[in-house]
Formats: sequence, C-alpha cells, structure tokens
Amino acid sequence: MEFNVYNQSRKGQPFKQTCVQVLKELDCDFVGLALQNSNGPDVSWHYAAGNRNDKYKRITVRYGKGIAGKVISTGRPMKIEDFPNNILGKALEYPIMLAENLRFAFAVPIQFKVVLKGVLLVGNRTTQPISESDQQTILDAAKKLEKELNSSI
Repeated sequence: MEFNVYNQSRKGQPFKQTCVQVLKELDCDFVGLALQNSNGPDVSWHYAAGNRNDKYKRITVRYGKGIAGKVISTGRPMKIEDFPNNILGKALEYPIMLAENLRFAFAVPIQFKVVLKGVLLVGNRTTQPISESDQQTILDAAKKLEKELNSSI
C-alpha cells in the first residue's frame, strides 16, 4: 500500500481542505492528519490546519506510540484532556501535543481499504474541551477523509 498521495500536492488538496473545513466548523485550534508509512509501521503527520509551525511534518512515531500510533493500534478514538496532566505515560510520548501546545485533543482512526492506516486529530490550546457534538462532527469528517483516501489511491 503506497501513500504517494501526500507527496503530490494536487492530489493531497482534498485532505488539506478537509482539515481546514473541520478547523472552521468546530472553531478549534488545530486539525491534523497522520498516516502510517507505506514502508513500515511508523506513523507520520502529513496535513494540518491551524498549526503554529511546521514541526508536525517532522514528527514520526512508532506503531502503538503517541496519540496517532495508539489510535491506529487500538482502532478506537482517543481523548486527551488537560494535557500533560492525567495521561498514560510521559508527555514526551505525545510529540504532536507538545509541538502544537495542545491541552485537549480528540483523535479518531481512518481506514484505508479496511485496514487502519490514519488518524484525524482535533485539538485545542485553551482549556476548552472537545464536546460530544464536536466529537461526532470529527467522526463524520474522518468518514469523509476515508472516502477521499480510498478514491484517490
């Protein structure tokens, strides 16, 4: 399974646009899309909206590590509240949270041809948590990304 789509700017536009759309719709601070690399189990962040810098592009985590790796390995959404308090493990294990100075986040898995291969993360830098209705909007956006990902590769 090759994820060459994120190396081609024209084909990657729908993913970036979806991130921007979710950012505006939810009035949140950050939206990011991570994809599992095609040549191994590592997970990298490829698209973001509301980012403060480009550090997300250099973040790669092992399968099962970090918020992206954990969401892909479990296949379940993950919620982080009041980061870095009340987390499992150390804060350094959540590089996207540190790089973007996020306090609250909600991340959901994205499937590629029935295999979990991506994560959509929405986060806030303030003390505003991600509401239940916003979580449903995030799940809907993930389904839209799944369709775009499966149709473009």
